[in-house]
Amino acid sequence: MKLKALIFDVDGTLADTEEAHRCAFNDAFVQQGLDWHWSKSKYAELLLITGGKERLSVYIKSLPCSAAETRVFAEKIKMIHATKTQIYTQMIKAGQVVLRDGVTRLLDEAEQAGVLLSIASTTTLANIESLLCTHLGAHALERFAVIGAGDQVRRKKPSPDIYDVVIHKLDTPAKNCVAIEDSANGLRAAKSAGLFTVVTPSFWTHKEDFAAADMVIPSLGSVERPLTHQAAERVGNTLLGIREIERHLNG
Repeated sequence: MKLKALIFDVDGTLADTEEAHRCAFNDAFVQQGLDWHWSKSKYAELLLITGGKERLSVYIKSLPCSAAETRVFAEKIKMIHATKTQIYTQMIKAGQVVLRDGVTRLLDEAEQAGVLLSIASTTTLANIESLLCTHLGAHALERFAVIGAGDQVRRKKPSPDIYDVVIHKLDTPAKNCVAIEDSANGLRAAKSAGLFTVVTPSFWTHKEDFAAADMVIPSLGSVERPLTHQAAERVGNTLLGIREIERHLNG
């Protein structure tokens, strides 16, 4: 079976962005005059909810507030999230987040092999653009045949909706595509869309259940930091490349 497209998640997969997101949320709370603060443990809980605005909604509902106060806070969600996005993109442009090991290498290898690149993410297009253009250059978005961002669908991961949209736009059967994810919600979404799925857990997700994944490895591997012996045995190489993905895709 021929591998025709790679579909990447963004947050936690292309880059370990979640700490930057957490700090951006906290800075946005300050700017909006709110005395909220998301600790790392609280943010880890909230990451089980996909989508920034959705996390804010769940958090607000958990606060010991009156119904009237809850409504007031809920009306501020879009403003808070817009402020957070502005702060986050500034952090990205300042180089405070780097791509994970092996990402640039695999993107280059896929292009050289004629494999389409695409994205299926719950984050905003602005966040995706900032990350990619900062690390891959001003024309980075042009390298991707399809970019599926969070606001394009009503239901976020673990719903397969964003993957369904991307697969439809790629005009390629799901069986010829491979998803690369880092979270249990992302894995569930990809598998529900019928995709072979590689999971590279992040600091925030490494304790989640990835039993349904077709392959779980700590990273994609790079020349500087190749895969460990155990992971390399699963992949068949110290780096996860197009040849290795296609071999596993074909069982």
